[in-house]
Amino acid sequence: MNIGLITAAAERLEGRAVRTPILSSPFLDEIAGRQVLVKPECLQKTGSFKYRGAFSAVSALDPTEREKGVIAFSSGNHAQGIALAARQHGCPAEIIMPSDAPQLKIANTRALGAEVVLYDRANESREALGDTLSRQRGLTLIKPYDEPQVIAGQGTIGLELAAQAQAAGVTNADVLVCCGGGGLTSGIALALEASAPELRARPCEPEGFDDTARSLASGQIQRNTQMAGGLCDAIVTPQPGELTFPIMHRLCGPGLVVTETEALQAMAVAFQRLKLVVEPGGAVALAAALFHPKKIEGPAVIAIISGGNVDNAVFTRALVHSS
Repeated sequence: MNIGLITAAAERLEGRAVRTPILSSPFLDEIAGRQVLVKPECLQKTGSFKYRGAFSAVSALDPTEREKGVIAFSSGNHAQGIALAARQHGCPAEIIMPSDAPQLKIANTRALGAEVVLYDRANESREALGDTLSRQRGLTLIKPYDEPQVIAGQGTIGLELAAQAQAAGVTNADVLVCCGGGGLTSGIALALEASAPELRARPCEPEGFDDTARSLASGQIQRNTQMAGGLCDAIVTPQPGELTFPIMHRLCGPGLVVTETEALQAMAVAFQRLKLVVEPGGAVALAAALFHPKKIEGPAVIAIISGGNVDNAVFTRALVHSS
């Protein structure tokens, strides 16, 4: 992986992806005890940063491969990104999704034109299922994070952020990133290394699914013992990726871990103070910024909100919990 792939992805995404803004609120600054900047990828197409990586990967395929179709596995956000990117390129898409994924994400993926195959993530391997179906049907598998062109697409967030932070006069800040398999975190880390080395990416995870934090601490890839459950489905993965972990190990600061309660509180704060709708997995970086200030360095902190595809019941729970 190198910065050239990211800049090339940025060129292909020009005019396609939303250039998400940088938001702030004095109320957030007061809670965190420092300046807080928020980059809301919940405002991205399909409601998540995943559209960037999906479009990057689909657009980089050979036209003959695209014509045959693509296949992906995802709990919902990568699924929707691939479905839209495939539709924009006129190619078929098949998506393997866990049966316990939020119904909104399953419905949205189907509505975008993809064929959805459900599986039991507690007892079945999505990787094995994806490999089997891609071979049987001649489809190109686009992995959700351990894929260079996907990482490159996510890295375009880092390029935008470098320019936006400079314009805001923010230097020497931790950039907190919601982390599952590490595609978003590693892509942003690579972009910051090239464009704003004074900004340091740090992965953020929910309690019980902190494989990246443990992996960074030990220097070796660690797996989660639990493969399903919890509110933060968008960032629940078995372990960091084989491609993403070395990048994170080289460039990222220590991981941060938040509770589900803190994620719900961050969702409520984002809605009340920034007028944003955020899903639990997309709120963990903001939760870390607000509720774990002693673990963060510098006078300012930047939090990436990674997605906003949340079911009504969960969003209501967040608002009721904070009242």
